[in-house]
Amino acid sequence: MWASKRAAAVPGSVFALMDSAKGRARANGRQIIDLSIGSSDLSPPDVVLAELREATRDPSTYRYPLFSDTAPLREAAAAYLQRRFGVQVDPNTEVLPLIGAQEGLAHLLLAVTDPGDTLLLPDPGYPPYLGAAAVAGLNVEPLPLLPELGFLPDLEAVRQDLAVRALLLNYPNNPTSAVADRPFFERAAGWCRSMGALLIHDHPYAELTFGDYRAPSALEAGLSGVVELHSLSKTHHMGGFRVGFAAGDADVIAALARVKGAVDFHPYLGIQRAAALALRLPEEVGRAGAAEFQARRDALVPALRDLGWEVALPQASMYAWARVPGLTNSVAFAVRVAEQTGVALSPGRAFGAQGEGFVRFALVQPPAVLREAAQLLGTVTTP
Repeated sequence: MWASKRAAAVPGSVFALMDSAKGRARANGRQIIDLSIGSSDLSPPDVVLAELREATRDPSTYRYPLFSDTAPLREAAAAYLQRRFGVQVDPNTEVLPLIGAQEGLAHLLLAVTDPGDTLLLPDPGYPPYLGAAAVAGLNVEPLPLLPELGFLPDLEAVRQDLAVRALLLNYPNNPTSAVADRPFFERAAGWCRSMGALLIHDHPYAELTFGDYRAPSALEAGLSGVVELHSLSKTHHMGGFRVGFAAGDADVIAALARVKGAVDFHPYLGIQRAAALALRLPEEVGRAGAAEFQARRDALVPALRDLGWEVALPQASMYAWARVPGLTNSVAFAVRVAEQTGVALSPGRAFGAQGEGFVRFALVQPPAVLREAAQLLGTVTTP
């Protein structure tokens, strides 16, 4: 009765179905190995936690934070972008703190689009992207990410008569763990500028990279018509802190600030202090977390291949994206796996039509547990 058209347009989630399957497995006495949710199980750096604890003892942090109060975090974000990517931004006009990148995207779409505008959205892609687009009243045009193209979009295949307002990309990618290089972002930014579209890059896995690979920034292609969302949830294991930042085109940042000013204040000042410290930490601190996820990748991927599953070796992210032979209903399969083994996966169909036939593993358990999960999967018969 009271749901708005916007609320009604937000798609339902199969993850509620998976939660029910996990509940049934627990009721049957099974131990749950939950690999379905991409929330880092590692702890933030000790110095970051100490900074937050100290801030909670400072009464000056208890008030509403104003834009001027965010200067230390904005400056730390700008210094990080310069140090890590060689990108120079003005912390006063080209950086804005976020209460997490997911919140930031929802507000960004409200700030830079009008109802009925067209958003190019990757398929498969992070499910909340669809919710944010629905709340903004956008027309979503799926952009297929195909294995044969390395899960990179073919922008030249997009209809030239399509009035695209924005293109949303995400590399390292969720769910496929695919990566992109700087020339790709230069091509994508050039394509967007030729179309009069905004390039939005969601970049929460910037530091979760393996071996010699280092993820580039879309901002390396220039700030004009480009905005990038960063989060400390994955790279610094601060998911519950809800803090990140947007950086890029000054006009986009100004529009985002205007919308955010109408609906929220900035993150708690203590969290801002902790985040600013995290962004200034030496690179080796973040690399330690990446090394842990790499060890988990190296435990899980060979075990899945031994089952006959097709899995690329990820260069980044905290996921493994596996094609299961003969799989035509990934949702039913994931439910059956959870009920029979206690192993919880994310069905590929939850990420879009192009995800059918795949399942996603979040590398949020130690290597021994991941190997155990793979052994349990070997007892399940695929359809």
